[in-house]
Amino acid sequence: MKTNWSRALLYSLGSALIVLLLIFLLGRTLFYSYLSERISLENILIWINYRIGYPDAYIQAGLIIFLLFFVYFYRLEQRHRDKRTLAQIIENMQKITDGDFNHRVPAGGSGELGQLAVHVNRLVDRLKLSLEEERQAEQAKNDLITNVSHDLRTPLTSITGYLGLVDQDRYRDEVELRHYIGMAYEESQRLNQLVQDLFEYTRLRNKEMKLQLVKIDLVEMLHQIFSAFQLQLKEAEMDTRMTFEQPRLYVLADGNKLRRVFENLITNAIKYGHDGAYLDVTGRIEGSEIVLSVTNYGESIPAPDLPRIFERFYRVEKSRTKHLGGSGIGLAIAKQIIDLHGGTIEAYSDPEETVFTVRLRTLNPESSPPSSVRSGSF
Repeated sequence: MKTNWSRALLYSLGSALIVLLLIFLLGRTLFYSYLSERISLENILIWINYRIGYPDAYIQAGLIIFLLFFVYFYRLEQRHRDKRTLAQIIENMQKITDGDFNHRVPAGGSGELGQLAVHVNRLVDRLKLSLEEERQAEQAKNDLITNVSHDLRTPLTSITGYLGLVDQDRYRDEVELRHYIGMAYEESQRLNQLVQDLFEYTRLRNKEMKLQLVKIDLVEMLHQIFSAFQLQLKEAEMDTRMTFEQPRLYVLADGNKLRRVFENLITNAIKYGHDGAYLDVTGRIEGSEIVLSVTNYGESIPAPDLPRIFERFYRVEKSRTKHLGGSGIGLAIAKQIIDLHGGTIEAYSDPEETVFTVRLRTLNPESSPPSSVRSGSF
């Protein structure tokens, strides 16, 4: 809201003319009155005429009077403007306090009230963002409860069912008995893994995880990990193809934590890539980073789900996971661990392939580990 210059100018001009007229009338009255003899008015008029001149005296006096009135009326207009601006701010803030966080205070004013409107709008934006984050956190908590309840119930139901058959002697022979016990054991292992994932993710979120940093050869680590997955790969009828740019790729990392990341990526690749014949792993150096990719050629990740697969407890559409389980914790844990090491992890998927790419800072004399790695804590 701008100050009305034209109104202040008009008021000043009118007031200056009125004052000049009053001065003229007052001087004329004094000149013809008996007071003129006592105050030597004639000498004063002679001095003004000699020093300034009568027309110039009126012009200079009128200019001074005009400027004084202009300053007065301009300040008065400013006060009126500030009152109107403050009234508008109060009116708009009332709408915001009533819960309309999409409403904004007009920031057209100048000076301190204009800055106040800008700060109020920023405060509302931050409050709206905080409320949205709180809503998302509440939704994530609800998703966690729903997903974990489902995933805990499924193996518990199976365990209870198999052990119930054993307890009621509802088996034909020892072979069937061992089968029931074996199935119950597998479900208990699945349940144990889920509980361990929940504990690990909770530790990550509560900043309790510490890194034990050592020099690690990623090539050697990946060969060891894949040797432990030979049985699963054979059952999935998948072959592994590993290609590394160099025979040794060193990083400064926590071996156990980093192993957890790649085990999760390989497990996912076997689950969702068993329709493809191969599981490819590549490693190369790009600048100061080591880039590792795990690629499978099976079922793709739907495009709407791809940007969110690393979010906590997010699950890909049910049609892709209903027969495979999973609570959406594994990839969230993987991302937390990679972030903890100062690296990045991302995913790409199309009908032909699904690729998970991990970037970690390479260990070489020219580069030092990032601050998050050097600290050794989350």
